Amino acid sequence: MFESLTDKLQSVFRDLGNRGVLREDDVDEVLREIRLALLEADVNYKVVKDFTARVQERAVGAEVTKSLSPAQQVVKIVHEELIDTLGQPGRLELTGAAPYVIMLVGLQGSGKTTTVAKLAKHLSQKGRLPMMVAGDTYRPAAGKQLEVLGRQLDLPVYGEGQSSPPQICRHGLREARRRGRDVVILDTAGRLQINAEMMSELEAVKEATNPTETLLVADAMTGQQAVNVAEGFHSRIGLTGLILTKVDGDARGGAAISMRAVTGVPIKFLGTGEKTDALEVFHPDRLASRILGMGDVLTLIERAEQTFDEEQAKQMERKIREASFDLEDFLEQLQQVKQMGPLTQLLDMIPGMRGLSQQVSAEATDEQFKHVEAMILSMTPEERRNPRIIKGSRKKRIASGSGTSVQEVNMLLKQFRQMQRMMKQLGQGRGEMQRLMRMLG
Repeated sequence: MFESLTDKLQSVFRDLGNRGVLREDDVDEVLREIRLALLEADVNYKVVKDFTARVQERAVGAEVTKSLSPAQQVVKIVHEELIDTLGQPGRLELTGAAPYVIMLVGLQGSGKTTTVAKLAKHLSQKGRLPMMVAGDTYRPAAGKQLEVLGRQLDLPVYGEGQSSPPQICRHGLREARRRGRDVVILDTAGRLQINAEMMSELEAVKEATNPTETLLVADAMTGQQAVNVAEGFHSRIGLTGLILTKVDGDARGGAAISMRAVTGVPIKFLGTGEKTDALEVFHPDRLASRILGMGDVLTLIERAEQTFDEEQAKQMERKIREASFDLEDFLEQLQQVKQMGPLTQLLDMIPGMRGLSQQVSAEATDEQFKHVEAMILSMTPEERRNPRIIKGSRKKRIASGSGTSVQEVNMLLKQFRQMQRMMKQLGQGRGEMQRLMRMLG
């Protein structure tokens, strides 16, 4: 859903990464591009205005640290402000006396009936005993659809045909108490648009069942209209949360960013597909990372901030560009990277590297680190600075001193030469990700 927005934001950050010093004019230019990207993604204008104002205030303030480059700092600020805009993670409030009533509302076509089943399955997997109530008597297939889903999930469904929705829901709650079910999920009728008749009926259902949660199911594909719908429902019946559906589609994503800020109502779940298990608990930090196309680069940057000094990183970049990176530098980088955590975990944080991390054994990697470290520590300072002098007798001494074999020493030297060539090529490249990878060695 956020592919287009992600591409635009990454382009902005790439351009920013080419600048050594961040001036106020640069911040203005970057924020102009971010503002355009967000507006094109259908984010509410007021939300965009407030968001960029907060980023600008922080980016030109005194928050830049020595250990982060300007581009890293801006990415960090944008990420944090995006999380703030998305709001705190909303969780279902199932406290007090059971059964707890969860009332789902929304317009026709938003995926409300399917979401009832998804939510029931989610709660069932959490150890709850949910029961679904078919309270939509206007769409002929709604009750039948819920019954079919109930059979698939082996969960009970209560319905009464053509009785009034408030009565069906009240009787469903009574039946849930009788059967010892601890959560009742109400499917209610939708319309093509908000109208007074629908709202009056929902108010009557709410009065009859006193729901713990009143959740709006909103279609992310409708963009800004979803935000307007949320405001309309919230003003009449009082929402406690939002479920955003169809986020796996090709919508521009603005609704997800805008809804919390505009309505003040937390997003609690994301519907990511048609199947009954396609419901994700909403995590604003994960969604923010997804929007920025970061993987989990922010955590990687923060770990780098704790481990690497910006001046040291610049010296290392100079050595790489000048092809003077030696085994002493490699040992220093190796020891620093080890402080940041297991290599497999670091690879997971880099966009596009998850597949590689899954092929690497954490135990084997740690063992390899130890062997490499032992071999380099068994070398003289002269050998580390100039590996080309390491010939037959020196290799035997290094292998003996490190508890390894001559073949392993040969492999280390070969891999180091290959790495030198690769890092020289990276050193000639540009961009923030290349810089981060060079810093990590």
